[in-house]
Amino acid sequence: MAERASWSLGAALRGVFGAKTIDEDTWDDLESALIRADFGPSVTEEIVAQIRAQVDRYKTTDPKDVQRMLREIVEERLAKYDPTLKLTERPAVVLVVGVNGVGKTTTIGKFAKFLRTFDRTVVVGAADTFRAAAVDQLATWAERAGVGIVRPEREGQDPASVAFQTVEQAKRDGTEIVIIDTAGRLHTKGGLMDELGKIKRVVEKQAPISEVLLVLDATTGQNGLAQAEAFIEHGGVTGLVLTKLDGSAKGGFVLAVQEKTGLPIKLIGQGEGIGDLTGFTPHVFAQKLVG
Repeated sequence: MAERASWSLGAALRGVFGAKTIDEDTWDDLESALIRADFGPSVTEEIVAQIRAQVDRYKTTDPKDVQRMLREIVEERLAKYDPTLKLTERPAVVLVVGVNGVGKTTTIGKFAKFLRTFDRTVVVGAADTFRAAAVDQLATWAERAGVGIVRPEREGQDPASVAFQTVEQAKRDGTEIVIIDTAGRLHTKGGLMDELGKIKRVVEKQAPISEVLLVLDATTGQNGLAQAEAFIEHGGVTGLVLTKLDGSAKGGFVLAVQEKTGLPIKLIGQGEGIGDLTGFTPHVFAQKLVG
């Protein structure tokens, strides 16, 4: 693991782009770097083929041109998806979903703080009522973010009723944005999706749902995506939030996950602090990733 932690795409690419000329090693090294950065085999193959074709067309021998081409291709592919958060309704209701352990509760706290920096008023609903610890954790993050919270009135309260009460309170107080935490694990996937469906139906009696955001842990890469498949298939997800995207070791997952799911990344978390969740900008990300 230590070796993997010290490896980064940036360093691997510097080796590729710092060579004197483009040769067969360039392609082998580029392919290996992209695979290790979790671009996935098919995306890697497509990108390398595209760059090879451009190199042949322009008859260049300068590895710096390969760097520019890679940056442009990554940015172009990332930009096919719109990262804009749709939060114009009042109240704008956001459901946050994801399997346990991906940092869902933490993400909600950071998201609330992010919205507060734009002077939006926010209330969070602790509808993950199956875990008392989740409610307490959410309350701590809500306090840090400076936002209100609606807690269950009793342990094991119906999650949909907590969601209903949260939206009800937001409408009463004129709060602009509602963020609802949902359960990440029930006995069966079917049960989990039924619960989510119920929350949606109950909420929509009072206000439209603006976003359903799926939280994924970037360090788990393709495995994490497989675990979240049920949410993508049945959860009505509108966008992705990637947490733990520190450094570029797994940076390729950003492109791979959008292309695999057809869903835009709307927020990225790049650290542990409350201010470490930001909006996603393809141009900036491609620049940081490729250099």
